[in-house]
Amino acid sequence: MQEFTGVWVRDPRIQKEDFWHAYMDYEVCIHTNSLAFTKKSSCVRRRFSEFVWLRKKLQENALLITHIPKLPPKNPFFSLNNAKEIGARMEGLRTFLEAVVHSAVLLSDSCLHLFLQSELSLKKIEACAEGRTRYTVSEAIHSFSSGHKRFDSLCEENMEEEQIMQCESE
Repeated sequence: MQEFTGVWVRDPRIQKEDFWHAYMDYEVCIHTNSLAFTKKSSCVRRRFSEFVWLRKKLQENALLITHIPKLPPKNPFFSLNNAKEIGARMEGLRTFLEAVVHSAVLLSDSCLHLFLQSELSLKKIEACAEGRTRYTVSEAIHSFSSGHKRFDSLCEENMEEEQIMQCESE
């Protein structure tokens, strides 16, 4: 059976920190049969600044061994109410993650797995990846991930369709 990893970035939500400050986060979901992943289906919520952190961390850890894909450009005038801008950003984030999860070098990075499959903060991801927590990366993913039953059944349908289309094109 051929290995696959599907990535979705969807469901943008505005999060208000206080009266003056708000940001948008996105649901990041993966579905895979890859042995590289601890869980075969997972969803987490991440904001753009966390993607920036992930890219920087991957760049530090890869040490020029491989090319790190680009993120969509940061727009200082990004509007939380502009559907076109939000859609373009989500597509750019998905494209970034697709390239990352299909790179063997980047796929070996613990920060990536914790970013994609746990609800841990960036500080806790770093601590866990560096072995400074009482839990392993695998334990963190199983303990600090959110269960999305709705997503699991939706993913299975999408992946079956993708596999059928892949087989038909071969």
